[in-house]
Amino acid sequence: MSTRTSALDAVVFGVDVQSGDVRGDVSYALVAFDGEHVDRDVVSRRKLRRLIRDEKPAIVATDNMYELAENKDALVHFLGELPDETTLVQVTGAERPEPLSRVANRHDVPYSKDPMKEAEAAARLAARNVGQVVSAFTDETEIKVSRGRSTGGGGGWSEDRYTRRIHGSVKKRTREVEADLKEAGLDFEREETEKYGGFSNAIFTVEGRPRDIPVSNERAGDVRVEVERVRRDGIEFRPLAKRRDHVVVGVDPGTTTAVAIVGLDGEVLDVLSTRTADSAEVTEWIVERGRPVIVAADVTPMPETVEKLRRSFDAAGWTPDRDLPVDVKQHRTREEGYDNDHERDAMAAAFGAFDAHKDQFERIAAKVPPGQEVGPVVARVVANEESVETVLADLRDDGGEQPEESEQPDNEQSPEQRRIGQLESQVAQLQSHVENLEATIDEKDDEIDDYERKLSEARSETRVEARKDREVTRLERENRRLKGEIDEKDDRIDELEGKLERLKALWKLDHSNFADVAEKKQGLTPVKVVEQFTSDAIDDADERFGLADDDVILFRDASGAGASTADKIVDIDPQIVLRNGGLSDVADEILFKHDVPVAPADMVTVQEVDELAVAREREIDEAIADWEERAEERERERNAQMVDRLISEHRAGDRGESD
Repeated sequence: MSTRTSALDAVVFGVDVQSGDVRGDVSYALVAFDGEHVDRDVVSRRKLRRLIRDEKPAIVATDNMYELAENKDALVHFLGELPDETTLVQVTGAERPEPLSRVANRHDVPYSKDPMKEAEAAARLAARNVGQVVSAFTDETEIKVSRGRSTGGGGGWSEDRYTRRIHGSVKKRTREVEADLKEAGLDFEREETEKYGGFSNAIFTVEGRPRDIPVSNERAGDVRVEVERVRRDGIEFRPLAKRRDHVVVGVDPGTTTAVAIVGLDGEVLDVLSTRTADSAEVTEWIVERGRPVIVAADVTPMPETVEKLRRSFDAAGWTPDRDLPVDVKQHRTREEGYDNDHERDAMAAAFGAFDAHKDQFERIAAKVPPGQEVGPVVARVVANEESVETVLADLRDDGGEQPEESEQPDNEQSPEQRRIGQLESQVAQLQSHVENLEATIDEKDDEIDDYERKLSEARSETRVEARKDREVTRLERENRRLKGEIDEKDDRIDELEGKLERLKALWKLDHSNFADVAEKKQGLTPVKVVEQFTSDAIDDADERFGLADDDVILFRDASGAGASTADKIVDIDPQIVLRNGGLSDVADEILFKHDVPVAPADMVTVQEVDELAVAREREIDEAIADWEERAEERERERNAQMVDRLISEHRAGDRGESD
């Protein structure tokens, strides 16, 4: 595709399947039309998307949107890839498209059953504002600022610093994005998730399309920024151009100006909200969509900007008796879709004016003859306060006097005249029958619309119930989790309360360390508890609360004692060692040799709270005395054994000499 001087505001691409299947390999007939020149080419799917991305046509036109994507999800993906400047248009209508041949014939566009000709017909129709714009996204954009790296690590203080740094970076980038949006004058809402050291993520919902936003996708270091348009619930169609019928206009002025267009039948035709458009651009937008009969505001008196707009259209004005309350506006617009409160207020103003004049519109329509347009009559009666009869008379005068029929008697009419009279009578009867059929069709259409509305409401209620069920399930899950946390905390509270009671029973006064016990002479002595009779356990206890001479040391498990660990205890020189379990012969011998008392732990009543333990001095003294008795007995046994050994050795020596 070559660049060209455009006769339109921009280029239109017409597309039709040339060969293949959209679900697999497919090629497209592509026509680029600028109002004067036509370029034709056959391209692959990949090349078509590249051309759309590079040339950014104003419209990609087709007779069937599912020739560009095999299903709804793929179509949404295709729409998401379109440049901001490009829209997809289905020239044959919305949900129930007409044959392209019929649409082309109606608009006098050349057509033949050939893919390239069909692509050209689609391009020419779209250039004439024929067709429906296909949309899957709103005019809002979501910006997500999140972590660019995982916070998982090896644990310890280094992992805490790493996590804190990442969350701090996310928070900093969030503030930078917020500053950029404020500087650009964009409306937005922010939600963030606070985590250790900052934010784990933050989501901005911005009123504007990505091209209007000074933030783009990025991933740098600890932070990732993703910019995506907000999706609609489904695929939406809207006319590429609307007829300029007579309409009611609601305006909400301010930093964000919103305008709502409502037809004389009370249907919302279009809504606009903008922070950047000036009054001339707003006026042009309204002119493209209709001829205002009434310009309305939701507050009283009418704001000056709305009054100027009303005077520019020479339309009637409407304001409520008092400012419309928010709940009234919400109720009146509950069945309409809007993107923000400004659009809601503009629609509420237009609906207020329509409701106030609805009966008048119906009375005027009843007086207007069939076949004559009602809009111009309504405009003059409402805006200029003329009577219906005067307006109709003026319109008849503008159309000229109708020639009177000759009043020739039947018996003087020629056969041709009588035949003409019969045919005219038949035509009148047929026209009356057609009008009756059209009225029946209108009634049926109204019934269909009513059923569709009820179906839509039922579907909406079903979706609401489904959302409620999901929310209930989520809340029940959250409730169970919180109950589990409460149970854990209750157990912890019970445990701590038990410890507190034991602590009170042990101390009955405020002790801060082991030294207090000895100083206050309460008949208790501190006991230092060591988990195992091993070097690591002894070193750990020494590091946590210190092991010193004259300490009472309790080993929960003394089975691991050896020579080196016994030497460590000898170096400490404790008052006594209390043991649970057996002590090795080597360790026992070393401790005995260096006069370190050892006694079974069950000889002493030890009371513990966490790392704090105490025993009665009386029981310690008794255990030491018991060891001393056993030590003396052991020493006597050793001396006796030594004497026996010496006697035996002496006797053995004497026998040797006699031999």
